[in-house]
Amino acid sequence: MEQHPILQVKGLSKTYQDFDAVKGIDFTVFKGDIFGFLGPNGAGKSTTMRMITSLVKPTSGEIRIFGLPLESNREEIMSRMGVIVEKPDLYGFLSAYDNLKMLSSLNNKSIGRNRVEEVLELVGLQDRAHDKVRKFSQGMKQRLGIAQALVHDPELVVLDEPSNGLDPQGIVDIRELIIKLGREMGKTVILSSHLLSEVEMMANRMVIINKGKVSVEGSVVELLGGNALKVSVECDQPEMVCNLVVAKQWANQAQITSANVVQMEMDRSKVSGMIAILVESGISVRSVVPVRKLEDYFLNLV
Repeated sequence: MEQHPILQVKGLSKTYQDFDAVKGIDFTVFKGDIFGFLGPNGAGKSTTMRMITSLVKPTSGEIRIFGLPLESNREEIMSRMGVIVEKPDLYGFLSAYDNLKMLSSLNNKSIGRNRVEEVLELVGLQDRAHDKVRKFSQGMKQRLGIAQALVHDPELVVLDEPSNGLDPQGIVDIRELIIKLGREMGKTVILSSHLLSEVEMMANRMVIINKGKVSVEGSVVELLGGNALKVSVECDQPEMVCNLVVAKQWANQAQITSANVVQMEMDRSKVSGMIAILVESGISVRSVVPVRKLEDYFLNLV
């Protein structure tokens, strides 16, 4: 199947006085990707995110988005992108609904009531649409920030640390939302995160940068050695989970590693179906996380 580039970065560099933050990096994001953008602190990750969202001007190199050079087509390109860099800017004294309407008016966009309500439903805030944002939890504010990025129906969504500062349930909510954006709604998503287990569950492709240079780029499945994924399931009925795992042939075996944790190696494509059936069977699933596969790969690389 032919892949269509959405973002092409070539020879991108950024120098601050005598410090080279980014040193001639190249990578490509294709239409429909959930693309993990990874690197240790100080790697140049944030600087690169700011350059591709037009917040920082490159020292050299080229950024093409939707086939257009960013430098000479900024307004058109940004109108087709949704961006969150760091924490979203929200007005605490306004409601969630009014925040989205305010944003659309500032951006000279005519966004109707139906679209605002549709986006609030998408991020799970329809029941809190008219509550003041100052009463929101950090997770709710983060979801409203993503709603801001989506309200004009962008083709490309750029999220810088969308799960930062969230509790476990908030992290799960954001993960499910990002997966829905990519796999169900066909959005292209660029995702920067330090939560590597989350990236492993969401992304189909990734790039890792270190010391301002690209260390590796490619398919998550290929880079991590195929479709097999070792997962750890925290639940209230581990024995029942083990029996279901074998009966449903999700894995050849499952092992109880602690009081409420089961580990197994299975095809990553079956994980979501497994979770659904466990819940339908009355099992309380507290968490499902990959067991350090991307973390080990990342640490060995950088």
